[in-house]
Amino acid sequence: MASGTAVVIGVGAEAGVGAALARRFAREGLRVVLAGRTASRLEAIAKSIEKAGGGALPIAADASREDDVIALFEKADADGDLKLVAYNVGNNARTPLLETEAGVFEAMWRQNALGGFLVGREAARKMLPKGKGAIFFTGATASLKARPPFVAFASAKAALRAVAQSLARELGPQGVHVAHVVIDGVINGDYARDNFPDFVQAKGADGLLDADAIAESFWALYRQPKSAWTHELDLRPFKEPF
Repeated sequence: MASGTAVVIGVGAEAGVGAALARRFAREGLRVVLAGRTASRLEAIAKSIEKAGGGALPIAADASREDDVIALFEKADADGDLKLVAYNVGNNARTPLLETEAGVFEAMWRQNALGGFLVGREAARKMLPKGKGAIFFTGATASLKARPPFVAFASAKAALRAVAQSLARELGPQGVHVAHVVIDGVINGDYARDNFPDFVQAKGADGLLDADAIAESFWALYRQPKSAWTHELDLRPFKEPF
């Protein structure tokens, strides 16, 4: 069993990737700090983790606010045993160029690039003195391919990827594993089932990414030895073209 603290930032729906990561890390024995903007959702997921025998602490925070992120890590690492951080923030927005307002574009950048930077910086401040730790970022197809009508989302995800690369090159030689996980496909969660039911049905069995399966890959990254670290990992269903 593992020991120490894991922080998962961007925990929302029970069937989402953030919740799946939290459950997976808790199952291995890590105390999980769940962070997101909706306290009621965090508390519900924390209760389910505790009911299964794990340890969880819900903290409402906005990853794009510097004060929130600093306070989050002060609470999360109060015992000085931070081991793993997963940054899973970033909602999509389907807006053609001429319909994309500057506020939407800026909000996407703040959620992804700015939030990823703030979280990576504060995590590094806790991990570098110990010379170990892991910081993982959730990317998307748009991290690599900017296609319409996703100009705001794609530019923000590409920026987050650049943040992850920069951190990996700076922190890796100092013992901190930084990885960027490209989720190349649709996740089989509430959002897809509620908004694209025909698409979900057409994909069939294992045609969408399973959140728990994604969490398994994150855990495999965490377990990698230093002599063979992965920086970028792309995950997609076997039916997904690329």
